[in-house]
This record gives sequence, C-alpha cells and structure tokens, in this order.
Amino acid sequence: MELILTRIAKRKAYTIGRLCIREEVVDEYSTGTADRYLCDTLEPTWRDYAHGAYKVKGKSAIPEGRYAVVISWSPKFQSWLPILLGGPDFNRQWQGVRIHAGNTPQDTQGCILVGKNRVVGQVLDSRLWLHRLKQKIAEAKDRGEAVWLTVR
Repeated sequence: MELILTRIAKRKAYTIGRLCIREEVVDEYSTGTADRYLCDTLEPTWRDYAHGAYKVKGKSAIPEGRYAVVISWSPKFQSWLPILLGGPDFNRQWQGVRIHAGNTPQDTQGCILVGKNRVVGQVLDSRLWLHRLKQKIAEAKDRGEAVWLTVR
C-alpha cells in the first residue's frame, strides 16, 4: 500500500498536508492508479533541507522522500502507532517519527498528526482518523503488502 502525503500549506509555525491512498484502478475505460483522499495532516515547520536548512529537534517536518511504515509499540504514547523507517541517516537523525493523534503544532513533537483541517493551523477528530489509518495499514499487512509513505 502506498500512502501519499502532499504538503499544501507551509507556514512559519506548521505544515498542513493531504494524505491519500494510492489505489489501482481498473475499469472498462482504463487501467492505472488513483490517489484517494483519506484525511489531512499537521506537521511542524517545513524546512528547505536541500538548500541548507537544518533540523530543529521536535519542530521540523521530515524531509521529502519515501519511507517504510510499520506499526510498533510506542512506550511514550503507551499505544501501537505507525512509525516511519528510512535509511541509516534518516533513522539516526529522525529517530522515532510516528503518526499519532493531536490537534495543534505543539502536539506534533516532530511527528505527523492526522485529522481534518477545519481550523487554521490545526487538525480535528485526530483519534478517529488515526484509528482509520491504523486499520488500513493493518489490512494491507494482513494481505502481505508492504506499506510506504511518500512525502512530497
């Protein structure tokens, strides 16, 4: 399963994105893929790492890229949560980036929050959308599929 996070609002204190699930489409007219909107995301401040920006712990959105996603136990949140895995450099510098519930930029702690962006700079109904996302990930894993998140 491929998740696509497209950042649509890069503000000084937060980053809003749209999370979609890429699906195979086969009908009488065509065959291909389509990105189906799932929910919105909230991250810390986006920084232009490609042009010399640097990470600020807990206050920086992760770099664009493609990351493996697994669900593992979070001792911090005392819950099973999705976690992003990258190469050795990502895992060392961005260790512990999870997708979790929260509403404001202060709740992100350097991670990705899911919900509906109905209030400027926030996401709402986060626990509901986290539950739905975890369900989709578990279903993909049950089918033997790897789960990936592409951030752009």
